Amino acid sequence: MGDEVVLLDFNLSMFCVRVKIALAEKGVEFENKVEDLVNTKSALLLQMNPVYKKVPVLIHNGKPISESLIIVEYIDEIWKDRAPLLPTDPYQRAQARFWADFVDQKVHEVAKRIWTGKVGEHEAEKKELVENLKQLEEALGEMPYFGGDTFGFVDIALIPFYKWFSSYEKIGNFKLDCPKLTAWANRCLVKESVSKFVSDEKDVHEFVLSHRKRIGVD
Repeated sequence: MGDEVVLLDFNLSMFCVRVKIALAEKGVEFENKVEDLVNTKSALLLQMNPVYKKVPVLIHNGKPISESLIIVEYIDEIWKDRAPLLPTDPYQRAQARFWADFVDQKVHEVAKRIWTGKVGEHEAEKKELVENLKQLEEALGEMPYFGGDTFGFVDIALIPFYKWFSSYEKIGNFKLDCPKLTAWANRCLVKESVSKFVSDEKDVHEFVLSHRKRIGVD
């Protein structure tokens, strides 16, 4: 009997996209259960993630794993016989974890303050986001992927956010000029595991506008 793999998902969540890309890279089939996070969270979600009550949650043979980067590492360890996502070298693994965390702390958190904030009140955040993306470009250097020649952990951590960049720009009324990241993203998007699951920019922006209206900052 094979593994039972279920993902509690929200289609526009960058964090859920990470998990779907990792599963696709490993060739793992899974059942996708989409949550309605706007209205009522399911009893299954509340049961499987009673602490944070949020997606993604990977349920592997009945056991839940939460938090996207932890899930991606888990996937890499469980299905380690194919498409490694993290380097084998301990130092390189530590560096990959550092930059993946950088994406969460310095891209997601800063950008979120832009797209959920009042128009005209995010000048500091816009400057910080641009600087943080430049740091990622420096970390990428001339490599095709953050792991070198191989698509891996940091790429999975960052690529779901790329389709949100245009919404950051529209809400913040500024330009993210990141040619190296754009070229990197285009390489990633050629991969079926990525293109199949990343969100559509139009859908993202519609969600952003709807969310802003819901929280009263439109």
